[in-house]
Amino acid sequence: MQELNLFAIYTDILSKNNIEYFISGSVAAIVYGEPRLTHDIDLIISLSDNVITKFVAAFPPNLFYCPPKEVIKTEIKRTSRGHFNLIHQETGFKADIYLIGQEKLQKWALENKVKINFAGIDIFLAPVEYVIIKKLEFYREGNSQKHIEDIKNILINSEHLINFTFLNKSVKDLGLEDVWSLVRKA
Repeated sequence: MQELNLFAIYTDILSKNNIEYFISGSVAAIVYGEPRLTHDIDLIISLSDNVITKFVAAFPPNLFYCPPKEVIKTEIKRTSRGHFNLIHQETGFKADIYLIGQEKLQKWALENKVKINFAGIDIFLAPVEYVIIKKLEFYREGNSQKHIEDIKNILINSEHLINFTFLNKSVKDLGLEDVWSLVRKA
């Protein structure tokens, strides 16, 4: 299976079940920046209590590892950083599922997601500004150089897509000026 088809394993199911999502993380960084190896897909989804049963049914246990409804319900109740994993049984390809919660930036990203056709399939991608901001946050939390490299590649390849007014305001609002300055110097 091609890696792209692995992404579609998840995105097709979400789309068919009318579950709003967007792709972020390394996959979004690859689309906006430069190719690099990734072993999973980060999906930010909007999920409420009343569709948990439908969600779990969309990922049957003979094809996927999906956590029990109770775990998903607990994660939905978190105001931020709600998270769980799905794993495709045949390939072992993992989806990190992050829930919208009450985070203003994630709500903005869901409202401004970008629909693209990527090798013949339609997918929803996080806005480029969201990807940069999250990469700045992750760098601040763990100092992993891959986040800085991803941001640099995004700036080189997708600068024309970036709303710098929004990005700079968000960077300031989130207290990320020091990390943003570090990236811009590099």
